Order: sequence, then structure tokens, then C-alpha cells
Amino acid sequence: MDATSDDDTGHVLAEVGPRLRRIRKERGATLAGLSAATGISVSTLSRLESGLRRPSLELLLPIARAHRVALDELVGAPPVDDPRVRAKPIVRHGRTYLPLTRQPGGLQAFKVILPESSQEPEPRTHEGYEWVYVLSGRLRLVLGEHDVVLGAGEAAEFDTRVPHWFGSMGEGPVEFLSLFGPQGERMHVRARPARSRGARS
Repeated sequence: MDATSDDDTGHVLAEVGPRLRRIRKERGATLAGLSAATGISVSTLSRLESGLRRPSLELLLPIARAHRVALDELVGAPPVDDPRVRAKPIVRHGRTYLPLTRQPGGLQAFKVILPESSQEPEPRTHEGYEWVYVLSGRLRLVLGEHDVVLGAGEAAEFDTRVPHWFGSMGEGPVEFLSLFGPQGERMHVRARPARSRGARS
């Protein structure tokens, strides 16, 4: 642990005592009453509130139960960052990719929008594993020797070391979700069996 982490931890612990005293007084409890409810001696509770006793989980849990508050409220856990993803769309060769994850590396999620097109397939390969789920439109997937069409609500997953290509059927745009694991992570979601209407010669 570096010096900055030590300073942050020390600051959090220093705030626990005053917070314990404030919560107890807000509830109109006395040290004697809290001692009876928690089994912790009055002297220990007093030292906790004054900062002379280092707080521990063993001491804070019964106090939290007695006050009927979350442990985070006693410790003063920092607020959780805004979870919303605000990444900007990426447009490549007319295709729009909307990143749905913020952390680099590992599994990556995208919403992909393909324009209406009659482009000829250009299969490619790379390391990884991919799972796709069609939201709207009809997605043509060329995978090795397979040439199939996925409609809304259908999914497929495959090793990206197999030559593959995505495209629309020329009947309008296609929107789908893509989960991609660069190191070959699998999503463990199986595609529905291919139907004859989707097969191509």
C-alpha cells in the first residue's frame, strides 16, 4: 500500500468516531444503553467515539445493528461513481459502434448499427471470441463455410480465428449487440439452430 492509500485510510478511520457519536445522539441513545444493546463496554464505546480506539469490524457490526443503519453509514464509504456509460459513437466505413463498456481490456460490449448495403463479404480473422445478438433487422453472418441470416432475437457465438464477416441483407439497417473477448473469453450463450430460411448455397 502506498503513502496516499495510508493517508486516505487514516482519514476515513479518523472520521468514524465523530460519526458514531453523532448517530448515537440523533437516536437519543446513551453509552450505557448502547453498551447493553451491543455487549461492548461503555469505556470501549467512549474510546471509539473519541478516536482513542481503532474501529474494527467486530465492534462496528453490533453498533450498526443496534442503530439499524448500514455499515457504510458508520464508516462513511465514498459515493459510487455515476455508472452511466457516455462513450461517443465510433463510425468506421459507414458502420456505427457504440461502446457499452468503459474499462480497457477483457470483455468489451458494443451496440453496432450497420447501414443497408449489398456489400460483398470480406471475411477476416483475429484472436478472440465473439457473441452477437440481433436487436432489429436481418444480419448476414458469414462464418467459415457457413452463410446464415439472423433475425431479431437470434444470437450467435464463435471463435474469431475462424474467417467471419457481418453485413445487412440489403433490406434496411441492422442493429445488434456484440460482446467480444480479445483473449478468447466465452459468453456461454448458444445460438438457436440455423433454420433453412437462413441458409445460403
